[in-house]
Amino acid sequence: MSCAGILVAGQAAAQVELKSYADPEGYLDVQKLTCAQLANTFQEDADYLTAWYSGWYNGLAKKHVMQVTRAKSLEHEVIVYCKTNPGRKIIEAIDVVFKDYRADHGIEMKK
Repeated sequence: MSCAGILVAGQAAAQVELKSYADPEGYLDVQKLTCAQLANTFQEDADYLTAWYSGWYNGLAKKHVMQVTRAKSLEHEVIVYCKTNPGRKIIEAIDVVFKDYRADHGIEMKK
């Protein structure tokens, strides 16, 4: 088996279901989940979780619209950031990615 084959096999074995991070009652503490946990879950669970965070943040901002292309792009950026920063919390990764996006696009936050 080539080195690439070994690496892929090792990554597949490390993936776990998102529910494995839940407490005994089945709840996830979304403010404590780490980038390593996001990066080590299955892609569909990572997509589901980042979509949930998007809804949470939009709810806090009282926004009721979503730009699909931007949302998918930012979701991808959060996952990429998490893969390179496994020790950070997901909410910290979202903060970094969103701040970078706003800076790159000249978007100022309303106070």
